[in-house]
Amino acid sequence: MPRDTPGFLLLLVLWTCLGSVAALSPPYSYRIERWRQQRETDLKAEDGWLSVSGLFWLKAGQTRIGSDPSNDLVLPAHAPASVGTVTLQEGNVRFQAAPGVTITRDQKPFESGEIHSDADEHPDSLAVGDIKLILIKRGRRLAIRLKDNRSPLRKEFAGLRWYPINADWRIEARFVAYPSPTKLVMDTVVGETEVEDSPGDVVFQRDGKEYRLQAARLKDGRLWFVFRDKTSGRTTHGGARQLYAGPPKDGVVVLDFNQAVNLPCAYIPFATCPLAPPQNRLALAIEAGELKYEPHPAAGPSTGDQGR
Repeated sequence: MPRDTPGFLLLLVLWTCLGSVAALSPPYSYRIERWRQQRETDLKAEDGWLSVSGLFWLKAGQTRIGSDPSNDLVLPAHAPASVGTVTLQEGNVRFQAAPGVTITRDQKPFESGEIHSDADEHPDSLAVGDIKLILIKRGRRLAIRLKDNRSPLRKEFAGLRWYPINADWRIEARFVAYPSPTKLVMDTVVGETEVEDSPGDVVFQRDGKEYRLQAARLKDGRLWFVFRDKTSGRTTHGGARQLYAGPPKDGVVVLDFNQAVNLPCAYIPFATCPLAPPQNRLALAIEAGELKYEPHPAAGPSTGDQGR
């Protein structure tokens, strides 16, 4: 076709447009690989999950906090000997800073007053140097979560391992809404229960069989799934894995198991992770997503696309 004909010029425009679309839409495997890299970056970041280095359940009355071993709640050595006290009384918690110690609450100076847990609308975070103290509520119990950016667990993190990326594990599932508001109740590793709003189930087919997962709904509208499968405790973490998905669209929820990940309990002993409820324990080996965490990986080359 001559280069100066209208037909050739039209083809040239079409090729240019298609090239632009391709440039804007990177391949699926590339997008997943970038997502996995960002997940590891977020875990290792300051104030990320790997900075969690303590969990202290509160008892009624006063709890003294500081790095001196005589305290009830002993902080790392680089914290002041005495940071202050928290007092639990009738479900309310008050903090009183020790004399001469600089404490901030949500980045503002704070000496004393009531503090709010992560179950409240506006939870508080207290900081002293690199250390953060966060009040959390699990069931009827309250605890102080300690975050320390100098945590050895953060420093010695061995990195994530993954199943090879496989687009076949990106599944379009049918969303089945519940006729009335329903709760999803999950046991946790600390012996309490976690209760989430549940809008419905997702149903999908694999190798001619039907499988179903109950969803929890997050405040931002996304769906959250805590599940076990036949890889759990073998190649993947034994407690559970989790998967996030967008809200239903035209009755369909996209489940991309290449983005299935471990809960924080896989890396740290101070988390309060949920366990997969019975209805989310699948008789199916989901060989996709994050593998079991190995603090000290075995020597030798990694297999497949491990996303390290």
